[in-house]
Amino acid sequence: MKVKGVNLGNWLVLEKWMSPSLFDGTTAEDEYYLPTQLSKEVYEARIKIHRSEYITERDFTRIKSMGMDAVRIPVPYFIFGDREPFIGCIEELDKAFNWAEKYGLQILIDLHTAPDSQNGFDNGGISGVCKWSQEPDEVEFELTVLERLAERYGTRKGLWGIEILNEPVLEDMWESMKVAERYPAVDPEKAKGTKPNTMEFVRGFYLEAYDRIRKHMPETKYVVFHDAFRLKAWKDFMREDKYKNVVLDTHQYLMVAEMNGCEQTVEEYVKYVKELKKDIAEMQEYFPVICGEWCLFNSLAVGCDTKGGQTVLNGVEGMAQETVSAEEKKKIYNAVAEAQLDAWNAGSGYFYWSYKLLTDTVNTPGWVGWDSWDFGRCADFGWFPTEK
Repeated sequence: MKVKGVNLGNWLVLEKWMSPSLFDGTTAEDEYYLPTQLSKEVYEARIKIHRSEYITERDFTRIKSMGMDAVRIPVPYFIFGDREPFIGCIEELDKAFNWAEKYGLQILIDLHTAPDSQNGFDNGGISGVCKWSQEPDEVEFELTVLERLAERYGTRKGLWGIEILNEPVLEDMWESMKVAERYPAVDPEKAKGTKPNTMEFVRGFYLEAYDRIRKHMPETKYVVFHDAFRLKAWKDFMREDKYKNVVLDTHQYLMVAEMNGCEQTVEEYVKYVKELKKDIAEMQEYFPVICGEWCLFNSLAVGCDTKGGQTVLNGVEGMAQETVSAEEKKKIYNAVAEAQLDAWNAGSGYFYWSYKLLTDTVNTPGWVGWDSWDFGRCADFGWFPTEK
């Protein structure tokens, strides 16, 4: 099994940085607070227009034409429309399955958020809050969402698999990312009790989720679990015969390499990724391993800190990013892309983050260098070798 895919990020789970205009007229930084600052009518209109225009049938034909064979679709915990004021999006996922099956693509459904969040990230639904795992009723609710998704799509031809939960955070990554500082809570009262998940909880949740999903989904389809940012911590997990077609998902961004001390040069990035390839090959002995999120170039200075800074792109002969030649930029991007694709091929494939970006990286100060988050742009300019 080898998969080549791309994420449909910011379609059904919003991320402000990927589509800032959706948040116009508000101070909301995440999906939780957006409907609290807009009237019901304005909120619903914005969401419905966004969903109908952001991803369409044409995007599925383009993704197929770029050599991809699958899409990973992040969905929210309120996908079934049972958590007001949020608007469900099951009809959009239905359409996606029809498009995927029409054009020969497979879908990995990724449950991307949880009530009160599993990580405190903006993409976890609410920034600076992480206490879902402490709330038994909400844990059960999340399990029912997975079960309903499996019941609805488990036998669909276009289903590749279901991912139990995106990026539950443990104490080490919580500290490394400085989550409380990076994603400050809007309401301290709401955030009270916030803390990272425990490995014991995450493992238990994954085991229960597997059983719930498999009740409705044949063993030929994949159940995917995220490594909770500990790639090599799962060697003793799901070893029993009952667990079939289980896939380990790891998310690998170069900004994390920099957090671990990697210098911002092409040579050091490539060296780091080569070591990562060894870890992926090691874990491939236990599970098929996919890199479910990655981007060919992202940095603590570009892609995380919108104030800009020194990166490999403005280290070329002392040039600023805006003046790096197209040829030199392509050379840099190709080098890091080739190294990463080689690493993912030591496992069972990848899903690029993300298919498209609706941020003006030219006219918005501080956004130079964010263009590689847009897979379509990477393919158009030859930064990403789509034949790989």
